[in-house]
Parts: sequence; structure tokens; C-alpha cells
Amino acid sequence: MTTREPVRCGWSLSGGPLDIEYHDTEWGVPVHDDAVLFEFLTLEGAQAGLSWSTILKKREGYRAAFAQFDVAKIARFTPTRIEKLLANPAIVRNRLKVESTVSNARAFIDVQSAFGSFDAYLWRFVDGAPVRNRRKSMRQVPASTPVSDALSKDLRKRGFRFVGTTIMYAFMQATGMVNDHTVDCFRWAELDGKR
Repeated sequence: MTTREPVRCGWSLSGGPLDIEYHDTEWGVPVHDDAVLFEFLTLEGAQAGLSWSTILKKREGYRAAFAQFDVAKIARFTPTRIEKLLANPAIVRNRLKVESTVSNARAFIDVQSAFGSFDAYLWRFVDGAPVRNRRKSMRQVPASTPVSDALSKDLRKRGFRFVGTTIMYAFMQATGMVNDHTVDCFRWAELDGKR
């Protein structure tokens, strides 16, 4: 007797096992841990112009290079440390992206100070609960929304970089602020209504 594979969102099937595992265990799961939120903020910004599969393959490299996404440590990275990172093949070696991770860590700390946590700041944009979409196909998923527009604008005002509205919508999907699994995907029902 053969075991039938569950139905998944189509994007997860084109990149390999890492993409499937990420889809099945992380994508769309509500995140409330500031370190994980900073990790996704960094990885989504690093993805700009690249595939998510590329970033997933470099994820462990990012964790090692960026102090397991400890914002207090990253905020203290020196120009010398940044130069070393730019020689590290385990991450995307783009100067603007690497420098933005360091400046974003500083801005992240400022948000934590103002709101008590980045989580408290972030989830206000969706009234504290995931947006429950009912998409029948990935073609129905927008590149951005008015909420991602507002989040992007506010983050930029606070000094963040690589936080355009499209990047922020991908971030919202990744961190479960929206459930954009298609309704036929086994994860849609599992995540529907989770906080």
C-alpha cells in the first residue's frame, strides 16, 4: 500500500526537500519570538532578487554569521566585522544587504524599547491575529497589500532598510501574520485560526 503525499502549495514543490520542510513546518505559522522575527526580517531582505530556495540553503550560514540573530550582538558589529561577512560564501555577499542587517538590528532594538517587544509592535498591524485568507490558487496571492504598505512605510520611517512592501508581505506570510496557504493545501486547515 502506498502513502499518498498531502496536497501542498505549488511553490513548495519546485525547490527540493528544504522548501517542502519549510512549507510544512514554518511557513504561515504565527511567530511571536523576537529573535525569530528578526531572522525572518533579515532573510526576507536578503532574498530580494533571489529565490527563496537560495536563502533556505544559506540559512544556517546566516545563523552562524549573524550570531544566531541576537540583535544586541549584531547591533555592535564593526566595519571590520562587516568586511569579514562580505567574504563569507555562506551568506549573500551584498554590501547593502549585510550593512542593512546591522542597521536594522539597531532599529529593531529601538522598536523593542518603544513597544516592549518587536512582536507587540508588529502584530498591531493585523489586530493581534492572523489574516485568514481563502485563496484557491497561488495566482490569487497578491505581491503586497495595504497592510504590508503600512508596515513597510512605518518600518522605513523607523530607519529599517530592505523592507519594501513586497518584502514585507512575504515576511507577513512567513511569520503567520497572514495564512496564504491555498485552501486545498493540508496546512491551510491546520493553521486556520491559530494565533
